[in-house]
Amino acid sequence: MSGRRVLVVGACGRMGEQVRKWVREHDELVVAAALEAEGHPLQGEEIESGVILSSDPKAALLDVDVAIDFTIPRATIETMRAAAHAGVAYVTGTTGLSGDEKAEVAALAKRIPVVHAANFSVSVNVLGWLAREAARKLGDGFDAELFEIHHAAKRDAPSGTALFLAEAVAEGQGKTLADHLVVERVGETGARPNGAIGIQTLRGGDNPGEHTLYFVGVGERIELVHRSATRDHFAKGAVRTAAWLVGRGPGLYPIDEVYGLA
Repeated sequence: MSGRRVLVVGACGRMGEQVRKWVREHDELVVAAALEAEGHPLQGEEIESGVILSSDPKAALLDVDVAIDFTIPRATIETMRAAAHAGVAYVTGTTGLSGDEKAEVAALAKRIPVVHAANFSVSVNVLGWLAREAARKLGDGFDAELFEIHHAAKRDAPSGTALFLAEAVAEGQGKTLADHLVVERVGETGARPNGAIGIQTLRGGDNPGEHTLYFVGVGERIELVHRSATRDHFAKGAVRTAAWLVGRGPGLYPIDEVYGLA
């Protein structure tokens, strides 16, 4: 088996299957290990050529160069701890992490190279750059609002991508998102607070993800929109990131650096 060796965490999930597909398409990477929750019906079976599905992070991390993980916060933190012990680079798109969990990711990144991104799509990250620049250029005369819709099974809300875009707006406006984020409006809310950044969330069907960012002025507005028809571009971007990350020193690398948007 030649090429950089990849562990796919959550290998049989929606994203895990796409990640395996795009690793197979990559000239420099190979699927070398696969991890799923204990009790998964395919545990112990060969799901790739020579790759047996495992539930043991420590065993799965033996003799691999990088892990790619789209799972849930608890599983991501557990596997990343094992990766830090094994010295394995880590790429994760897991969303919904708490503040403490994000702090632990940053601490583990002092031992191994890590990229943690809300979205690995190149176009979504370009959208984030556009959002930051638009917010900076438009100034206080335009109100920022976000709309997002995802499939019915998504566990966290707002989406990680919506929060990423809101953070980009806040950076462009020179403010802290936590002080201006509005994710719920119900009842007698009063006038919109100055500087608010709103996010509205819809869930339903099998939608892979859709985000619309509005800059609403007086008598005019700008809309920046990204719509996903498949999960391919998320997985392809994560695989591209894994190839970029292998061999780098410890650190928490921003996705902007991977795509040349820094």
